[in-house]
Amino acid sequence: MGTGGEQRRRQTYDAELGDAVERAQQGDEDAFAVAYRMVQPGLLGYVRGLVGDDAEDVTSDAWLEIARDLGRFRGDGAGFRGWTAMIARHRALDHLRKLKRRPRATLIEQEALQLPGGHDTAAAALETLSTRAALEIIGTLPREQAEAVLLRVVVGLDGPASARVLGKRAGAVRTSAYRGLKRLAGQLSPGRAAGAVTDRVRRTLGNEE
Repeated sequence: MGTGGEQRRRQTYDAELGDAVERAQQGDEDAFAVAYRMVQPGLLGYVRGLVGDDAEDVTSDAWLEIARDLGRFRGDGAGFRGWTAMIARHRALDHLRKLKRRPRATLIEQEALQLPGGHDTAAAALETLSTRAALEIIGTLPREQAEAVLLRVVVGLDGPASARVLGKRAGAVRTSAYRGLKRLAGQLSPGRAAGAVTDRVRRTLGNEE
């Protein structure tokens, strides 16, 4: 599908989300419900990639914090997606620490690396899969690559926004996304994406490779 059409769709989505958030900040509970419905599927998918089956509880805790601090948020629809992902990630890491399953730290500190168009094949293929199937495939990647791909494909954040969520340099996050999508491109093709999930044990990003 055309990149221009996807960008317009994302811009329309973020404009509607930004409007809902603005009205929710003024006390409109229905608008908050709209914002929740727009953001929750991607947010839940991202958290599921981090903590596995505990995702719903962790995401619910994140929404309590989001609702509490909504008045302090400043930004547009895209910014709100990034802000909610950051809150959810903190909740997920707190949860993993309580379980003593600390995610591995990444040492990637390379300069910015743009994603070549050829690796969009992997992202496009993943988007055609169900959330669970996509997470199973992404879960085969090293943690830093998996999280960068989750933020791009599941949450829909760009490189700078993903970097803010992860607290890393944008170049390092783009490098992780590049490596992850390159690795996934070897497993996926548009014609056989739906059959790409094999019988493998599901893992969370908190576990070792």
